[in-house]
Amino acid sequence: MTEFKKLLERFAAAVAANDGRGLAALFAADGVYDDGFFGEFAGREAIAKMLQHFHDTGANFRWDFFEPLSDGKQGYARYRFSYASRMPGAVGKPVVFEGTGHFTFRDGLIVRYSEVFDRGMALAQQDFSAERIKKVLLKLAEKQNATAEAKVHLARLAVAAAPAKKAASGGA
Repeated sequence: MTEFKKLLERFAAAVAANDGRGLAALFAADGVYDDGFFGEFAGREAIAKMLQHFHDTGANFRWDFFEPLSDGKQGYARYRFSYASRMPGAVGKPVVFEGTGHFTFRDGLIVRYSEVFDRGMALAQQDFSAERIKKVLLKLAEKQNATAEAKVHLARLAVAAAPAKKAASGGA
């Protein structure tokens, strides 16, 4: 079994057991956990507290990683994550979604963890209203679109849209 697979097993076990210290120990002292729901948490203490927040809003967690790939500097793994919601109005509702985790390593420890998954699907399974889901997703889009990389894309599209806007307004 590869070191990365072993790390994924420890990562998933710590989350399921609400072992904040165990999860945080997998990270460098300055490591960052960028959670798809709750945002970025930097440092071991903050990561341990974030895990408690997971368990305050959900129960009976299971995290299965599969198809792991790592070169020792970075790692990627697809996953399936499930839990029972503890959110008001959705207590006990099952939530299941799939995603991809991205790990960056230094000296065998996680320097940064981030993930990609369909947040809307997870929220819809808890019967969140369409307006509430939209609010969450627009906030995430705003964060994404504030990055330098996204601004390059947005600027290109603004230039491309200018002639269409001009034509639609009857301009010459």
